[in-house]
Amino acid sequence: MKRLTMVSLALAGAVAVIAGCSKEPAAGATAVAASAPASGAASAVGGGPVSVTTMRAQKRDVDVMLEATGTVTALNSVDIRSQVSSVITKVNIREGQFVKAGDTLFTLDARNDQVNLAKAQAQLAKDLAALADAQRQLARNRDLLAQNFISQGAVDTSQTQVESQQAVVTADKAAIEAAKVGLGYNRITAPAAGRAGAINVYAGTTVQPGGTSLVTITQLAPIAVSFSLPQRNLNDALQTMRAGGGKVVAVLPEGRNSLTGKLQFVDNSVDANSGTVKVKAQFDNTDEALWPGAFVNVRLAVRTLKDATVVPQASVIQGPRGTIVYVVDAQNKAAARPIEVVYASGLDAAITGVQPGEKVVVDGRQNLRNGASVAERAASGPGGSASGAGRARAASGASGSGASSAASAA
Repeated sequence: MKRLTMVSLALAGAVAVIAGCSKEPAAGATAVAASAPASGAASAVGGGPVSVTTMRAQKRDVDVMLEATGTVTALNSVDIRSQVSSVITKVNIREGQFVKAGDTLFTLDARNDQVNLAKAQAQLAKDLAALADAQRQLARNRDLLAQNFISQGAVDTSQTQVESQQAVVTADKAAIEAAKVGLGYNRITAPAAGRAGAINVYAGTTVQPGGTSLVTITQLAPIAVSFSLPQRNLNDALQTMRAGGGKVVAVLPEGRNSLTGKLQFVDNSVDANSGTVKVKAQFDNTDEALWPGAFVNVRLAVRTLKDATVVPQASVIQGPRGTIVYVVDAQNKAAARPIEVVYASGLDAAITGVQPGEKVVVDGRQNLRNGASVAERAASGPGGSASGAGRARAASGASGSGASSAASAA
């Protein structure tokens, strides 16, 4: 009996201790739960305006551009070769030299052609003397015929001799011209203006017709850029051609420089394999920024949007319910404005739904809600975005710290 009584008393004491412990944590949890909503409400009420940077929407003409990758090609590129078998006696140009049309490039050994020309001229002199003799003979025979000393047949024979000799003289003159042409081949001149490439021969080199190219003359100014456009843009390219060529911008790699030219050529067929059409634009290239064989980015203006509303692309937000920008009103309140992007290129976008002169939020828009108060700050370039992100991370860090403390208390 005593043992049973002691066990009963011990069990009763344990139940009382357990009951007392369970009541205290419940009260603490209730206190934390009650304080949490009060803290959130306080932060919501005491939140300040969102710091943002803004820019005003502008009204201006915007060129609609088609972009492609093009290859610089020379309008004229000529491989210079010899037309006769001879030996080079003099090289008159340097590698990389700019030459004009008609400038002498190479001089060949012309002695053999000079001799041939002299022989042709001598033959002409001989045949001219024979022609003069035949003409005198014809004149005498005509006098004798008038006196009835010879027959008409003798006069006709003399006439035939004169005409035959005249044909011989004509052939001699043609031979002289041929000799002059051959002699002219010994002086190789530039067919067009341009820049000389690598020279492949030297004085004393024997050259043959159709042999190795002596040098290549390439025209650099003006110059062309060839590129391809999708078939769907063929009509745009043709309209640009009919309007005078439009505006074509060639941008050098890494954006070092850009040149403006005009569309000059649209191919007469579409490539069935790629579904593209070849086009070509011409540039003045006075500063020789474009070089044959180089790759450039090409932008072809196919039409112009007159008086378009332009905003920075950084202000445009693509959301699940459509495209919007945040507009700041006179009361410094942010309003979500549905828009439609008509055309976007580079840093700007032409849109509808915003009036020129309205302020649109560029930096800080990720922290905005419709109707939120804003405080404008000066744009600070990349640093402004970074500081805004830093403030957002700091705010989220503080919120996370509060949540951790509540969890720890619980």
